[in-house]
Amino acid sequence: MKKFNKTLIAISVALASTQTLAAGFQLNSQSATGIGRAFSGDAVIADNASVISRNPAAMALFDKDSLSVGLTYVDVSVDVKDVNFAGGAVDLGSIDDAGSTKAIPNIYYIHPIDDKFAVGFAAFSNFGTGTDSATLSKNVAAAPFDLLGKTEVTTINFNTSLSYRINDMFSIGAGIDAVYGEGRLTRDAGSTPLVNVDADGWAFGGILGATIELNQDNRFGLSYRFSPTVNVEGDINTISTANLGLGGPTTLATSFDSLDVPLADIFQVAGFHQLTSQFAVHYTAQFTKWGDFEQITAKDGVATILPGQAGAGSTVNAGDVALKKYQWKDSWLFSLGGTYTINEQFTVRAGYMHDMGVVDDISSISIPDSDRNWFTAGMSYHVNPQNSIDFGIAYVKGEEVHLIENSATPGVGPVNAITESSAMYYSVQYSYQF
Repeated sequence: MKKFNKTLIAISVALASTQTLAAGFQLNSQSATGIGRAFSGDAVIADNASVISRNPAAMALFDKDSLSVGLTYVDVSVDVKDVNFAGGAVDLGSIDDAGSTKAIPNIYYIHPIDDKFAVGFAAFSNFGTGTDSATLSKNVAAAPFDLLGKTEVTTINFNTSLSYRINDMFSIGAGIDAVYGEGRLTRDAGSTPLVNVDADGWAFGGILGATIELNQDNRFGLSYRFSPTVNVEGDINTISTANLGLGGPTTLATSFDSLDVPLADIFQVAGFHQLTSQFAVHYTAQFTKWGDFEQITAKDGVATILPGQAGAGSTVNAGDVALKKYQWKDSWLFSLGGTYTINEQFTVRAGYMHDMGVVDDISSISIPDSDRNWFTAGMSYHVNPQNSIDFGIAYVKGEEVHLIENSATPGVGPVNAITESSAMYYSVQYSYQF
């Protein structure tokens, strides 16, 4: 098979968007209590078993078995407005809501083995997306088909962690993440499927953590999560053009064996301070290493020349192809919250988070990323000392972004658009201490 350098027509594959209103395609939805306080202090508060998702060392704060089960419902609005190209001569219009709704479950269990060791198990999600901008290209003869379409990415993190209490002040912890990822993506030019991806796969990462307890009212936690590159396999097909020396551009159908999707490492520091018997403040600073997310790479492609052309039916080696370059930048978020214990039955909480966007010089219509602000509130109802039900709600508001993205579709060139995102989170959780 002949090796060649090809130019992709419709391969701006957007396997990432801010559907869930966090930096890049990161999720903040691991618990109802966390949502209620904007995840401030979540790596060290340890008021239920969901702390495993943030810091395995905090399991050392438990002296009883603990179970938490929750569900978060996310309603996202992604507005894509004034999409145009050719200097504004071609106006594709707007979409009032290119986002989607998503139900995100989680479950956590902590088992103290003795006064030194504890083990925990968890299933939750750290990353996920979902947008649909396909309607902008319908009934249009010339459009940036490579930039518009349906995108869906989901990851599930299965975690096993162990903590060790060094002394009354210091604890450490470590965990292994088995990450399952799946992605579905389509890009169509009328009835012609330019990109069709339906793939899934597994990868392994890990997390390290520590806690510092100055006393029972003042403590700090920190953790570092090593996120893997997920290699997904399945149906990965594209239509592209290449100059093969056959008298002009040649159109090919290419099938790839797999896609490499890199996920970002996450570092966070959190603090908790019980100021009075009823009121506590807590905070978090989190750094996400999105600077490593440079591109989506398709692996081991084989291309077939389509009928009606010279060499029809012949195959050529496509090799590895960078389907989409992102070159994101690292991102920070900062959150602050408070918790007030009304009585033995009711606890209320609130929080604020500022989450920074990741898009740098290369912007994307399918990634309407921006800085965003979270305003959150929550409540716990303690049925008895063993049983509690938690509720959390959050309103997330992203900034309006004016962007220009280059299309590889012939005759289109730079595309202008305005994007703006917002979301509502609703979360409920049941916790039990044995």
